[in-house]
Amino acid sequence: MKVIFVEPDRCLGCRNCERICSFQDSGGFKRADANIWVQIDLDKRSIFTMTCQQCETALCLEICPTAAIGRDPETRAVVVDETACMGCKMCVHACPFGCIHFEGRRRIAAKCDLCSGDPKCVQNCMAQALQYGDINDLAAIKRKKLPKG
Repeated sequence: MKVIFVEPDRCLGCRNCERICSFQDSGGFKRADANIWVQIDLDKRSIFTMTCQQCETALCLEICPTAAIGRDPETRAVVVDETACMGCKMCVHACPFGCIHFEGRRRIAAKCDLCSGDPKCVQNCMAQALQYGDINDLAAIKRKKLPKG
């Protein structure tokens, strides 16, 4: 399965991924509408970027009482059917990573849908800190980068 993989040591904290995601999803540039988030802690000098992990066993999908959350047959991404979502927020509470959120303006659950297999955040990451690929291939790349020891 393909996912968006973050290389934290490359992230500049520019938040361009948030802006492009917000624009793609809602037509605006509000961080609250993005499905990828960048947290910058100046005191600890750290940057943390997070988006949906497209879990194999997706608790958000399993708990949805209206079956508004399913898998895209092509990308295998966990997606929200906006017409079926009743805005109960059960999925928001079920996600162990906090990667599904309630969009107040449209009163529905929202999350990363991998832009139908062509993630705009990855395409527009200036630092190339975001990668899109098979989770096993990306994990192997990460292991190669770890210091020997």
